[in-house]
Order: sequence, then C-alpha cells, then structure tokens
Amino acid sequence: MQQFTPEGQNLVNNLAGRYNLSIEAVIHMIIAVSNGGGTMAQFNCPELGGSGQWMRGGMTMVGDMFNYGLKNTVNNLCAEISNALMNTQIFPIIPAGTSGSNQWWPTNLGSAFSSGGQNNIRYAVFPQRLAVELNGQVTVYDTLNHNISGVSQQQGGDTSLTFTSQYGTVSVATLPIISGTGVIQNLSLTNFAEPDYLQTQSQETVAPPQQQQNISNESSNSIVDLIEKLAKLHAAGILSDDEFFSKKAELLNRL
Repeated sequence: MQQFTPEGQNLVNNLAGRYNLSIEAVIHMIIAVSNGGGTMAQFNCPELGGSGQWMRGGMTMVGDMFNYGLKNTVNNLCAEISNALMNTQIFPIIPAGTSGSNQWWPTNLGSAFSSGGQNNIRYAVFPQRLAVELNGQVTVYDTLNHNISGVSQQQGGDTSLTFTSQYGTVSVATLPIISGTGVIQNLSLTNFAEPDYLQTQSQETVAPPQQQQNISNESSNSIVDLIEKLAKLHAAGILSDDEFFSKKAELLNRL
C-alpha cells in the first residue's frame, strides 16, 4: 500500500471528507497526479466515472462526458492535489535510483530533460538514453541517433506512450537494451523536432524518401483525426472555446 507522511495522510483524509470519496479513491487520484508530474493525470476510478484525464490549465475529461458536476469535481480535486504536491511532502523521501522515488531511473543517467508517466508506466529521456519503468521494473534503452525531444501520451485504456524523434514511428522494442528486462513492447517513437543541443551530431541513418513521405502522411492524417475529435467535443460543450482553439493551434503547428 502507498505510504504517506503524516501531512500526506492528513491530506488524504481531508480530501476524502470534503469530496465525499473513499480513501482508496483519493489515494488513486494522488498517485495519478503524482505520476503525471503534478500537471496531468490519467486515471480509472469508478467513484469518479471510470476512465478520465486531467491536465492543469487545460481540459478535464471524464467517462460520463456530459456530467459537468463530475467534471468540475475532478478538476478541483486534481488541482488541489497538484498544489499539495508542490507545497507539501506527501510521500516519504525515497533515495534516488529506487522505484518509489521521483528520480526512479539509475543514478548514473543524471538528470532527465523530459520525464512523466501514465497509469503504471513512467518514462525519462536523457542524451542517447531512454528509461522506462513498468510496474516497478526499469529498462534503459540506447536511443542510437534518435533525438527524442518530447513525449506525448496516447489516450485510451492501454498503457501505450508515444515518444518523438526526427525519424518518425519506431518501436521501442527495436532499440538496444542497456539494462533491465526489456518488457516494454507497445511504445513507439514518432516524428518531432530535434533538440538544439543535438543539432550538431552526425546523423548517419536517414529514412528513404518514400518512407519519409509515408510517415509524413500518417502523421498528418493522425493530427487531422485528432482535430475532428476535438471539434466534436467542442460542439458537445465539453471543451470551452479557449480549450478547443488552444489545442487546435497546437496540433496545426505540428503539421
């Protein structure tokens, strides 16, 4: 069972009482927000409508999409948890390099320039290395000449993540394993811009022109599909005008 500091346990009890939720539901949401770096949460909590997603300053989605009271409850609950994570020592301090730590990856990798998590998976990106934790088991991959500059997370009930590289979609399972079990089979690298500090590195392997065109077409079609889905949510009143146009502009910039 998740361990809490005295302050953390007080927070759990307080939130459960004020939001009329079980202790288990509050703990589930605290872990979900914590795994999302305090800025987002992917959760599946029956007391809060099942599967859903929350993003600080962004959109909140719940299984019962027209239940605006539930949506407001999830948004307020997650916002409180996010603020508490920034200002209160909720979890006991765990040494770096161990599974329960915020720096759960091997200490020899140093500081990650991008990290996050969803459900039971966490990731951390380093120069030429990618660390992935699944159910407490950490695998470190050699990213070769794939310059990973950001991470997006696919929506749905599975545990898939999408990593971004300059070469388009590449299965993480094809990357050499530096350490760990290599149990991650459903992760992929997808097209994104190269980070500045890697722009001077040589790139010996380039995808053939036809393959690059196919990758570009697939990425464009995927973005268009996402915009159409956002438009439906906007039309249904689930997304505000600001939320819709902000996410639409973000997706269009990736075309």
